[in-house]
Amino acid sequence: MIYQRSSALFKAAQNVIPGGVNSPVRAFKAVGGDPIFVKQAKGAYLYDEDGNKLIDYINSWGPMILGHAHESVVNAVVEKAKKGTSFGMPTEIETQIAELAVSMVPNIDKIRFVNSGTEACMSAVRLARGYTGKDKIIKFAGCYHGHSDSFLIQAGSGAVTFGSPNSPGVTKGTAQDTLLAKYNDLANVESIITSNTNEIACIIIEPVAGNMGCIPPVKGFLEGLRALCDTHNILLIFDEVMTGFRLAKGGAQELLGVNADIVTFGKVIGGGLPVGAFAAREEIMNHLAPLGPVYQAGTLSGNPLAMAAGLAMLTELNDNPEIFKSIANKTEYLHKGIADVLNKYNVVHTINRLGSMISVHFAEESVVDFDTAAIGNNDTFKKFFHGLLNNGIYIAPSAFETWFITEALTYDDLDTTIAAVEKVASTINL
Repeated sequence: MIYQRSSALFKAAQNVIPGGVNSPVRAFKAVGGDPIFVKQAKGAYLYDEDGNKLIDYINSWGPMILGHAHESVVNAVVEKAKKGTSFGMPTEIETQIAELAVSMVPNIDKIRFVNSGTEACMSAVRLARGYTGKDKIIKFAGCYHGHSDSFLIQAGSGAVTFGSPNSPGVTKGTAQDTLLAKYNDLANVESIITSNTNEIACIIIEPVAGNMGCIPPVKGFLEGLRALCDTHNILLIFDEVMTGFRLAKGGAQELLGVNADIVTFGKVIGGGLPVGAFAAREEIMNHLAPLGPVYQAGTLSGNPLAMAAGLAMLTELNDNPEIFKSIANKTEYLHKGIADVLNKYNVVHTINRLGSMISVHFAEESVVDFDTAAIGNNDTFKKFFHGLLNNGIYIAPSAFETWFITEALTYDDLDTTIAAVEKVASTINL
């Protein structure tokens, strides 16, 4: 494929935007080459500035669970925009989407909307600290909760891809209050808690990791965290920015049967517009201003355009819950097809999958945490990425990202993808 215009646009962007991108992983640093500039998208397909059509497996990093430019979402945004784009005042639609979200997700009574997943996770930790009166938090190596200072300690995903898992600008004091645990290792978490008795406000975790590739929790891990939190008066925060309203109507809490104390959302809940949210039981949420002492605010929080997109998206999912089974089946089909091809050509790999999240790791052993994810063959991934791209398939330009399956993908699209994997595996020495 030809990407002359994308390359020219990237060159121009670098003159006025740091690195030419507004989020580091988009720069193709992990895979080489120039990033693709998108002109438009519809359904399961991207159309770039050079006129190429690509089957999309990142779907704006997760929000497009129904596909790009879904009619009900687009119409909702257009109609709302005609009435004004922002007021900085309460609107009825904020209550409508809040009521719907609370009805869909177990174990939450109230929800507050913000503008990003980063803001949601940052606010959730502040709320946990304010509620418990304790300062320290536990996060897991390889889990990414946005770019707030507390979370940029072995943060996975874009931070690892870009080569700066411990970002300059994070103070020593902040780092000292962030305790780093090993994903899927309950004994490690317990030892950290024992060493910091009565100092830990919360444990924050991606219940299904998506920022070191897709890594599901091993059996008993989340249940063990829940028990530890109950025993030691620690709040358990599920970062469901990826998994919320994607793995099930009620997200990972529903699918995996474990309740968190605070849950954060993003991506799907905004229908493609910038939206984040955090939610909890009433006694926790009532610690937020204006009811309580924990301050959090945002000029564009509850923006009517974002609320309209999110309400349209959640309504579709709430009214058509069979979508979750459908996309899980498509993901399973893709998993089997790719595995069969890679096995046929003796390509060392392991594939992780849960629901509509999937990732291919070029590693022999099981990938269960940050350490095992990091030993995958990144040179192989680079060949795999560019081989698929040249055959019209767009996956995340990083070995540390999950793929997101959308309902708009057809089985013909999946077969086309599997055929592209075979072409790459048979012609490139993976």
